[in-house]
Amino acid sequence: MADATEITIEKLGGKGDGIARTPTGDRFIAGALPGERWQLNPDGPPQRLSDSPGRAIPPCPHYGVCGGCMSQHMSEPVYLDWKHQIVHDAFQHRGITADIAPVLPMPLRSRRRAFLGIERFGGDVWIGFREEGQHTLVDITDCLLLDPAIMAAFPNLKAMAKIAMPGNSSGRLIVTKLDTGLDVSFDNGHKLLQPDERARLAQLADTARIARLVVAGDAIVVRSEPRLTLGTAEVDVPPSLFLQAIPEAERRMIDLVVAALPKKAKRVADLFSGLGTFTFPLAAKVQVAAFDSDRRAISVLEAAARRATGLKPIEARVRDLFREPLSPKELEAYDAVVLDPPRAGAAEQAERLARSKVPVVIAVSCAPATLARDARTLIDAGFKMGPVTPIDQFIFSPHIEAVSVFKR
Repeated sequence: MADATEITIEKLGGKGDGIARTPTGDRFIAGALPGERWQLNPDGPPQRLSDSPGRAIPPCPHYGVCGGCMSQHMSEPVYLDWKHQIVHDAFQHRGITADIAPVLPMPLRSRRRAFLGIERFGGDVWIGFREEGQHTLVDITDCLLLDPAIMAAFPNLKAMAKIAMPGNSSGRLIVTKLDTGLDVSFDNGHKLLQPDERARLAQLADTARIARLVVAGDAIVVRSEPRLTLGTAEVDVPPSLFLQAIPEAERRMIDLVVAALPKKAKRVADLFSGLGTFTFPLAAKVQVAAFDSDRRAISVLEAAARRATGLKPIEARVRDLFREPLSPKELEAYDAVVLDPPRAGAAEQAERLARSKVPVVIAVSCAPATLARDARTLIDAGFKMGPVTPIDQFIFSPHIEAVSVFKR
């Protein structure tokens, strides 16, 4: 039988694991912190032999089981350094020496949208997140990430589930806090609702101050229009359409994007515009052409633009920028481009921007690795990258938002 081996953790990896150098290669240990000694046991899990000064007591009772968080064992300085390092390493991997600003932290209990698992076992209902790497649902009693208004609705949501879902079924629950109240959507696990059941659901929705209740695509209750303010526009928000997770993070991103506009800019392209997170604040200053592949998002954006007053002209177009990126010729019409792609980044569009005459590209990304990849394309074409601002929109996770500006 092999003997136990002691190792020392040297650094944190991109997923928050502690990394130790060993003769047989790097060893990754979940929950380990730099400076700690751990014992590797051939017939059992690793054991921690010493504690780092940067180790914290996880504040959530579900930590270690619930897969929603993975870094509550880090003190705040260790945590923010780790997030900063994730961004640094992404650019370093592409050979870019980036000026990375300190991470902008976000407050706890600030997440306004949750995609939750929901299961009904006869008379019991569980709502929560899955265990890390498992399908097992953790029934959460509190969450440090979710807005208190969402957590306060859990008892009523469970009562609704007993009406909306058949026994021994599971599904997905989307809950969003909007300006007009909570927007709730039960997906899957539905049944044909009788009139008395719909009436009971409406009563519970009223108690929970739910603006809209949708069950399997059927709007049961619409007490008020589920809207969100973006700039000066009131925007309808469909249940599953993309929305920035934390309002404060959204405000910080908007401020950075608007501040990066060239002083004499007249027309700007907002690529991967979604509902218009940047479109409407930009339109307070310049004409905006918004592009997105989601027809629902563009339809919502157009409707909000028609209602809004005091804005420069907004043009919205449905276009798949992965398959049909704007060409260098088309990009000649714009004084700046805002680029906010999904996690996969915008490799094809970045290549077209590199060959264009656009003087300023304002890049927003939820994935530093693909941001760095696309940044390499722009830098190689003669753009100069400004400071990178990391924004901790995805608290206690290995994900982080980042904003940077590229100029000719």
